[in-house]
Amino acid sequence: MKKYILTYEQIEKKLQRMAYEIAEQNVGEEKLLLAGIKDNGVVIAHRLKYLLKPVFKGEVTVTELGVDDKRFPRTITIDTALNFEKQVVIVVDDVANSGKTMLYALQPFLKDQPKKIQTLALVDRTHKTFPVHTDYIGFAIATTLQEHIFVEVDNDKVTGAWLE
Repeated sequence: MKKYILTYEQIEKKLQRMAYEIAEQNVGEEKLLLAGIKDNGVVIAHRLKYLLKPVFKGEVTVTELGVDDKRFPRTITIDTALNFEKQVVIVVDDVANSGKTMLYALQPFLKDQPKKIQTLALVDRTHKTFPVHTDYIGFAIATTLQEHIFVEVDNDKVTGAWLE
């Protein structure tokens, strides 16, 4: 049996709160780029784009980041050829574990000198081994290194998060 730490309703409230936080932290910005890490981060990014419409007056774009962390050197792919210079980039992931995936996901944006780079995770574990700070956190939880957090998605909805 799954030990849920977040239900669909709780996730929706957390995503709504994060949308307001993003709008508040980026008042006056004309464009936001939400870069969702495959697969769940992309679903979260699209949901945030929808939730930002009534509260953020600028343009919001979603792009997909593929991070292959099985091979070395790590390869990062972006689904579109965008110029990130002078843009606000928010890297979106479902769970921030050690910080390694987020750290690698930041690489493609550094060459174009974006205006700001921010990070967002629906669930943030408190034991980072890499120096990545999560700017927007839906739910923070202290876990053991042996425990894993899984986020469930169904098409375009984040339906739950559970601990194993």
